[in-house]
Amino acid sequence: MSWIAAALPVLDEVRRTQDDAMEQAAVLAAKSIAGDGVVYAFGTGHSRMPVEEIFPRYGSFPGFHPIVELSMTFHNQVVGANGQRQAMFIERMPGLADQILANFRLRPVDSLLVFSVSGLNAVPIEMAAGARRAGLPVIAVTSLAETRAAEPRHPSGTRLTDHADVVIDLCSPVGDALCRVDGVAEPIGPVSTFTAVAVVNEIKVRTARILAADGIVPPVITSSRLVGDDRSTELFEAAYDEFARRAAGTLRAER
Repeated sequence: MSWIAAALPVLDEVRRTQDDAMEQAAVLAAKSIAGDGVVYAFGTGHSRMPVEEIFPRYGSFPGFHPIVELSMTFHNQVVGANGQRQAMFIERMPGLADQILANFRLRPVDSLLVFSVSGLNAVPIEMAAGARRAGLPVIAVTSLAETRAAEPRHPSGTRLTDHADVVIDLCSPVGDALCRVDGVAEPIGPVSTFTAVAVVNEIKVRTARILAADGIVPPVITSSRLVGDDRSTELFEAAYDEFARRAAGTLRAER
């Protein structure tokens, strides 16, 4: 079976089974944005990719606030300085999330999206727990099959899902990869990034729909091929300015 043929049913399972959860996530996101807050988005490892998909991208709008820590996401070196071994070690380190969150002025009007396929690593778990302590609703995007297949390794004995108000299942299998190849013992072709990006865009579209229904029309980053150079530049600048305005309220100036 081809990877695409194997992946499409997984995406359809997300569509069929996660509709309510994605709608709940969009309602929370729209509430944060309409209330002049932000929707923080965080992920380590390859879960950086859905965070980058959420903003800034064509067809995206400010209100979402990505948090990407390069020490846990810069994978293309593989070995040597900034290598994969270090990144995998760091994302399992208790206490680091508190240092990340200490940079931000977390407010109950804000919310947090956390992406973690396993839902078992310390940093995503503690990002969710720390945000919740500050009064933020937390949306966890994870693989329930993966997180249930292993014992918790966090000192608290908890998983990411234990610290979430809304849980969205990526529907990816244990081990993530989908395809068997003759002569190769191990499966090939992970699917979780595919479904995570789909979840991000579903939340984004639903959030925009809720905001627009309430008369809030965000500046959407749009290609000049659709709207012309002048309008595209105008939308880019408006989106960046609005992102900067909201970001100014997120940084913690004093301890």
